[in-house]
Amino acid sequence: MSERDRDQSGRPRNARPRDAYGRPLPYDAEGVPTMPDELELGPEETIAEAKRLLDEDRPFHAHEVLEARWKTCPEEERPLWRGLAQLAVGVTHLRRGNERGAQALFDRACAVLDAYTGPRWGLDVPAIITDVTESRELRLR
Repeated sequence: MSERDRDQSGRPRNARPRDAYGRPLPYDAEGVPTMPDELELGPEETIAEAKRLLDEDRPFHAHEVLEARWKTCPEEERPLWRGLAQLAVGVTHLRRGNERGAQALFDRACAVLDAYTGPRWGLDVPAIITDVTESRELRLR
């Protein structure tokens, strides 16, 4: 069994390069840039960066940005960021050919987002849910 990659503090980190959909590549391959492990963005910056990544068809990386916000935001905002991150992972699963996994994530995320009543920073959450359920794509608007 191989040793896990670890950062300087000993925490597990995957040092392998990744493709645009987050799949690990061989260590000597050239991958696409990933998000820093300790990313901390405000809500507007998170939305802008996730939109940019989705526009570049990089849903895995958009998920990482949304997940970073989910981990650092106030408790009452967590359902929004968790739901959006799950939608981005759902799109990632679609790109990887896992329709069943994608649908499960879409269903779970839409239920969370549909019930969310907190701040939205200009996001049209009902339209996002409609986009995902009708087209199986994620557009942050």
